[in-house]
Amino acid sequence: MKTPTELLNKYNVPIPRYTSYPPANFFTDQFEEKDCIEALKQSNDDDPQNISFYLHIPFCSKLCFYCGCNTHISKDEDLIKEYVNTIKKELFILKSNLDPNRKVSQIHWGGGTPNYLPLQHVQEIMSLFHEHFTFINNPEIAIECHPGHLTFEYAEGLIEAGFNRLSLGIQDFEEDVLKAINRDPAIIPVKEMRDYLKSRNISVNLDFIYGLPLQTKDSFRETMIQAALIQPDRLVTFSYAHVPWFKKAQLQLEKLGLPNAEEKVRLFEIAYDVLGQAGYKSIGLDHFAKENDELSIALNNRSLHRNFQGYCTRETTGQVYALGVSGISQLEGAYLQSTKDLNIYKQAIHNGKIPIEKVHFLTKEEKITRDIINQLMCNQYLDWNQLALKHKVSVYDIKKISAFEPQLLAAFEEEGSIKFVNENILITESGKFFMRNIAALFDPKLKNTDKNFSKAL
Repeated sequence: MKTPTELLNKYNVPIPRYTSYPPANFFTDQFEEKDCIEALKQSNDDDPQNISFYLHIPFCSKLCFYCGCNTHISKDEDLIKEYVNTIKKELFILKSNLDPNRKVSQIHWGGGTPNYLPLQHVQEIMSLFHEHFTFINNPEIAIECHPGHLTFEYAEGLIEAGFNRLSLGIQDFEEDVLKAINRDPAIIPVKEMRDYLKSRNISVNLDFIYGLPLQTKDSFRETMIQAALIQPDRLVTFSYAHVPWFKKAQLQLEKLGLPNAEEKVRLFEIAYDVLGQAGYKSIGLDHFAKENDELSIALNNRSLHRNFQGYCTRETTGQVYALGVSGISQLEGAYLQSTKDLNIYKQAIHNGKIPIEKVHFLTKEEKITRDIINQLMCNQYLDWNQLALKHKVSVYDIKKISAFEPQLLAAFEEEGSIKFVNENILITESGKFFMRNIAALFDPKLKNTDKNFSKAL
């Protein structure tokens, strides 16, 4: 895979990542609590009917300089215990607004560093889920783990608590790169941890970041070769998003120098080639999965979905209900984002209130645009008639709502990034790297906006 330099220069522009539509910087802090409660209750009647929970654990032992997440560096055991107890209370506030007949299809723990919590706290929260909710058959129960904190004993405790997928945040196997980004290496060799988890029938993800200081084509190739030899079920190669105006610690990385856009893309192409030769299928922008993995099968069937936590299948897709600071509930008709402030969060829950800081209530038109962008970003395919049937409007109306302008797609077709199939749109393998740029053509909100976005590459 080799992307022409002129296309990289052309499309390396600020653009949304489209993990949601509209993106989070369109959310507002102007709302009333009753509207949030109503949105939660309304979600009980909306599809998908399944429930997906996201828990945000912000705590870390130290700050990784690349991090763009909501984190809190602390070794205060009392503070951490208090946060855990607050999440427990929030779960019951949330539960009171949910239909008890609905089933849980997915639980995802993110952070921060979820496995920085004492194991007992994780198990206590998971026991509440199992005690008070009904699950589908074979739900996905996943947790993001820092390998610098993950022992066999801790992993076994996670398995006992019901987890069936662990994502290990490797980022890079090169020690000089890890030192540059202020991240500790794994305390147990990753291959040994993978083998242990697979012996217990646990799915394993390995997560990497490209575009970091000191990464070279040769070093990153070795990292990807090593990753492929470990044979995880899935791999993710995240593009480093440099947003120092938002995360000041990222300025530390500029001292060592960051790859330019073309160098960064060449790193991804190495991952694409190495993992493809090792039998992994490219999923969306940054995921790779084995051919028999549920994600690969869903992509082949054009039934792949995505939320803030990543790609998922139709079986595990649910409306997302977030717990913890900064978490975003992704409902069919609304986004509800919790406060990022630990004290405000704790006080709101103590008062029996949902700690919402920002919201967005979707219009019918936004739901249609969201589906267009999700189809392109997940399945590389846009079927106009399917969308029209789902939303009970005409194809003409769908195109009008999305501000569709055929002439704007002409360049992508000439460059080989898309093909037209009976007027439907297919993103080609060579066009996958420009998915965001293609999706943006269907986003009427970008026609006139002052919002800031990281660059596409």
